[in-house]
Amino acid sequence: MSTRTLLIGLDGATFSILDDLTDDTNGRQPVMPFLAKIYKEGVRSKLLSTPNPLTPPAWMSLMTGKSPGKHGVYDFIRAEERGNDVFFTLYDARDSLAETIWSIASRQGRRVAALNFPFTAPPPKNLNGFMVPGFIPWKHLRRNTTPANFYDRLKELPGFNAKELAWDFQQEKQAINVLSDEDRENWISYHLPREQQWFRIADFLLAEENPDLMAVMFDGVDKLQHQAWLFMDPQLQPETMSDYHQRMRSLCMDYFRQLDGFLENLATAAGPDVQLFIASDHGFTATYEVVRINAFLHEKGYLKWKAMPDSEEASRREDSMFANLDWESTTAYCRTPSSNGITIRTSKNPGEPGVQPEEYESFRQKLISDLKELKHPDTGVRIITHIHKREDIFSGPAMEEAPDLLLVLRDFGFVSIKDKQPVVETRSETAGTHHPDGVFFASGPGIRKGDMINRKNITDVGATLLYSLGLEIPEDFDGKVMEEIFTPEFLVDNPVMTTDQATNQAKDVEGDAMSEEEKDKLMAQLKMLGYME
Repeated sequence: MSTRTLLIGLDGATFSILDDLTDDTNGRQPVMPFLAKIYKEGVRSKLLSTPNPLTPPAWMSLMTGKSPGKHGVYDFIRAEERGNDVFFTLYDARDSLAETIWSIASRQGRRVAALNFPFTAPPPKNLNGFMVPGFIPWKHLRRNTTPANFYDRLKELPGFNAKELAWDFQQEKQAINVLSDEDRENWISYHLPREQQWFRIADFLLAEENPDLMAVMFDGVDKLQHQAWLFMDPQLQPETMSDYHQRMRSLCMDYFRQLDGFLENLATAAGPDVQLFIASDHGFTATYEVVRINAFLHEKGYLKWKAMPDSEEASRREDSMFANLDWESTTAYCRTPSSNGITIRTSKNPGEPGVQPEEYESFRQKLISDLKELKHPDTGVRIITHIHKREDIFSGPAMEEAPDLLLVLRDFGFVSIKDKQPVVETRSETAGTHHPDGVFFASGPGIRKGDMINRKNITDVGATLLYSLGLEIPEDFDGKVMEEIFTPEFLVDNPVMTTDQATNQAKDVEGDAMSEEEKDKLMAQLKMLGYME
């Protein structure tokens, strides 16, 4: 049987960039001609990400059809408070409370292949197909690749390089917020061959195995845009470009030109009967200011910095996560820049520090009022446009793991957690940051042609993929099948069906956890990408 469903994930893809790269008006030659063809021959829509449009919760919501309040993944790391200590560890597949579409399809007889998706390690025990996880050190690829012999088969592929395939910690350090011109140029060049590794594996699986569902995620889009937004956003292009600006923009165009070739080749390899879906976990936009939220909370008396001696060791501790917080006197703080959330410390037992449970609601309301008063010192405009209570956006069995408040900045940027002043500062250079609106495309047999439909939710993608495979949709999914993208004839011949079978079976994973040294390296990598400080 040939592949019937092809999913290509583009981490961070956004219409503000793709519209420009597919523009063929006035005889213009588009950078991405194949995607331009999808614009004309398929269906597209904006895709609303998770409330905090971040890679881990967003991809997990796509893979489970459920919101973060139900699957429980909110960030790159999770934290546990124990009295005067806070312990941090990285999320992995075992932390999800919800079953993924890879497992759902597997147990209903469909062969699947999933490449480079985050938090798919360790893989499901009974996966019917192939999985090579993303977001892990290369040394862990072999033991988290399934089936057991597949890694050895990959080693026979021409040009296979596991170090290049996985996240290279030394290379990823190049994503630090301030790079020299040369380092930034090298950073963009680095992602061209890395994406090719994932393409070769997907192409190999389509040729040799024909899985029913073939899914691969390319994450270079996100990484380039974080560092090179200034050279890509059409609204930011100067009338006269410097030589460096031209080189950087040319490198970015080379990346997207290569990516377009991957899209076309994979769609061709999958065959004329395949239904092709392209989705991003979130969109992108420009961020132009730094907001030091913990410094603001300190000013308001919610957070107290721990006094540190003037020493090299103290400097290292200040640069680590929350090592300089006085937990006895801290009642509210932000854990990570990527969380964009405020955690309220509540006293769980008599004598423990934190807010008393009976005072929680009044305390939180005062905190919200104070956060609303954070304004730009010159213009008086509010910096935080939305403050969400967790019960309003993260309802479900995992709600207690969410931040008590989720903040949305006026430029959608990530907050800073550093003890620095001023609280609000204009960036020296415009950078890229996540936007709630990602992208979704569909084309192939049974798909309508040339339509732009209303915005869909990222949880709808998982339901739509199962429908494309001819499977029933679990009733406990938050996501719904995107019936608008299919032709009336296809829907009549393939009615949407649901099942009441529960999908909270995420514990069907097995595998070894990363060593502490490897976790530290990955944490350092996230720091360099701007998600941690």
